[in-house]
Amino acid sequence: MDEWQKDFSDIVKSVSDEVERFFTGMTEVVDTFIEMTEELSEQVQTSLLSEVDQYLQDLAEPFLEVYWDFEDVLGDDLSSHLPYPVEPTAEQNPACMGCRNYHGQVYNGNLLVCGMHPSGYEDQSCPDWEGESIS
Repeated sequence: MDEWQKDFSDIVKSVSDEVERFFTGMTEVVDTFIEMTEELSEQVQTSLLSEVDQYLQDLAEPFLEVYWDFEDVLGDDLSSHLPYPVEPTAEQNPACMGCRNYHGQVYNGNLLVCGMHPSGYEDQSCPDWEGESIS
């Protein structure tokens, strides 16, 4: 083998070894960076979550105190101001039974039957009655 072929072969082997060492070193650096990033993110997440939790508690506490004080003042009267549903019966709003327009919510003591007849329809059958749609 000629001398220059041997030198060329040695140079290629040397470059190959250096490239392998370079990528091995870069892999170690990247792995270390990823580990540090994971540790840092865990620490930030832990501290951030506790700080946000504390902040939200501090923020909500005055509102909750006012709410509980308000509930103590109103007592059972509070529930009478909240809307609640009323179903049509044979005695009350019989024309509305099975109608898809029936709303039937009580607001502050007043029953809203439907948009067409807010107080309900007087007869047994309503001209605006529409059956429940089956989807």
